[in-house]
Amino acid sequence: MQKVLRIGTRDSQLAVWQATLVQGLLKDLGLASELVYIKSEGDVDTVTPLYALGVTGVFTKTLDAALLNNRIDIAVHSMKDVPVQLAQGIRQAAVLKRASYKDIFVYKNGTHFLEDFNSHATIATGSVRRIAQWLNRYPNHKVENLRGNVNTRLRKVEENNWNGAVFAAAGLERIHLRPEKSIDLDWMLPAPAQGAIIVVCREDDNCAFDSCQSFNDNATALCTKVERDFLSGLLGGCSTPISALAEVRDEKVFFKGNIVSPDGKDKVEIEKEIVLADLEDLGLRAAKEILLKGGDPIVQRIRNKGLTTNGEA
Repeated sequence: MQKVLRIGTRDSQLAVWQATLVQGLLKDLGLASELVYIKSEGDVDTVTPLYALGVTGVFTKTLDAALLNNRIDIAVHSMKDVPVQLAQGIRQAAVLKRASYKDIFVYKNGTHFLEDFNSHATIATGSVRRIAQWLNRYPNHKVENLRGNVNTRLRKVEENNWNGAVFAAAGLERIHLRPEKSIDLDWMLPAPAQGAIIVVCREDDNCAFDSCQSFNDNATALCTKVERDFLSGLLGGCSTPISALAEVRDEKVFFKGNIVSPDGKDKVEIEKEIVLADLEDLGLRAAKEILLKGGDPIVQRIRNKGLTTNGEA
């Protein structure tokens, strides 16, 4: 009798959408599956800023435990929420084709103030990375903490007297919630692996691993590995002011990365263009290079402040 694969997911609308997408891909292969809903610590506490929760894998560790305890067979995550070092006993089974990697700004009463880098405004986000890049560009702006699932955060934008808030484009677009009053932040470099979905399984479960291989997107897997290697080479935590983007075009990989001090005052950037044949360890090499270019003092300040927790939505 065919095994029914148990798909672990958080119970937010976006997480369920992602898990249902994987369920559909398995169905296309003739494989039966069921969703198992598990609430994460990051979902239970929607008030504390993510960087203050003091835990790596705030959105993933409950699902990791369910995997290792054999309550589920695979887990589906937004890849940017997954620690660069997977939990012992768990392996990557597939990375789905990436959606938009961009951050967007959802505004209330226009965006004219964004044209003036010396303007005064109040925006909201719970992401250390977004805060740092925003304050680097708009040093006079005030940033308010914004937590909760995407529906909750959109509602908070409406209820509060903010100029707007920053979201991941993919998260809103996947569940058809992107407001008309929104613009792409083309100047903001994304979180490593932003816009990608990862499926993980137990290391010893070859059945679950093999079931996911046909929908692994090699280009996305390659680019997200470069980005996550860059993050790992600098700090290893995902809710840090570290950004990275790798793209494959014409047999080359184009990479951009940066690290910004949490207050936005200091930023170090790097760009690389590498042929696919020379790709090995690109992320780690870029991390070493950016440390030598002036990134090391920023890393030390982040470590001293303890801003190495995981997760941003």
